[in-house]
Amino acid sequence: MMDSTSCTMPDQITLNPVHYRFEQVDNVEVFYREAGDPDAPVVLLLHGFAASSFMFRDLIPMLAERYRVIAPDLPAFGFTHSPSRSDYTYTFERLTRTIERFTEQLRLSEYALVVHDYGAPVGWRLALNHPERITALVSQNGNAYEEGLGDSWQPIQRYWKNPTPENREALRDFPTPESIKWQYLEGVSTPEAVSPDSYTLEGLQIQRPGNAEIQLDLVLDYANNVALYPEFQAYFRRHQPPLLAVWGEHDPFFIPPGAQAWTRDLPNADIRFFDTGHFALETHGAEIIPTIRTFLDTHIG
Repeated sequence: MMDSTSCTMPDQITLNPVHYRFEQVDNVEVFYREAGDPDAPVVLLLHGFAASSFMFRDLIPMLAERYRVIAPDLPAFGFTHSPSRSDYTYTFERLTRTIERFTEQLRLSEYALVVHDYGAPVGWRLALNHPERITALVSQNGNAYEEGLGDSWQPIQRYWKNPTPENREALRDFPTPESIKWQYLEGVSTPEAVSPDSYTLEGLQIQRPGNAEIQLDLVLDYANNVALYPEFQAYFRRHQPPLLAVWGEHDPFFIPPGAQAWTRDLPNADIRFFDTGHFALETHGAEIIPTIRTFLDTHIG
């Protein structure tokens, strides 16, 4: 029998359990992850393509030590139960309306935003609509400047300019498991550092009936995000929110000049680059998560 005095246990183990919930928002059943003290300052995490709130699985419990952390799956992503294309218009404006209503139903009067990829234009719209609700901004490869668009956007930009069935068909391999895996590994110097859980999960999600067509709708509508870049930038200049950019510098979609451009509008922006690709948290979470935590502690903690 082991002597009870022969081993020592820490005086206290801090656990930050994550809860998995749904919130009905009109005809969308939004899945979200939540952790932390309900009375603490709120941090809202918005994922991008091809991802879901699962991408924040390591960030959430670390932030939950001091914050109420909420990470929804956008409509057509993750475990959110989304309507068909005939019952829901898949545009970024519509995604924003759903997420804005979601925040209001959860009574989130103010929050910091942590955004990635598609989550960025949703987050920037939330900030435009209600600047008084935004306490700080963190962008992990979430763009707001045209110079941040890499060469990988060229086939998509052709579709924007001429949305023919032929140009849509040319993008047919974009919403596929193979393309998603490429997005996770491109620009990563050590691919074995990327867990297959993420791209395998998202690859399965993209194969749900009708989802590929929804993703092509969103690809086409992304042009409206670019058209709003001047308004997003005007928001930055006018309100001067604290901003941290943590950027995978080898991202084929959102390249470093997009992060550097923030200093034109936000002279105090904190811009950090990491030797990785589009999904920087997958490989550099050990560096990025404490950076985000310190930034939030400084500005809203």
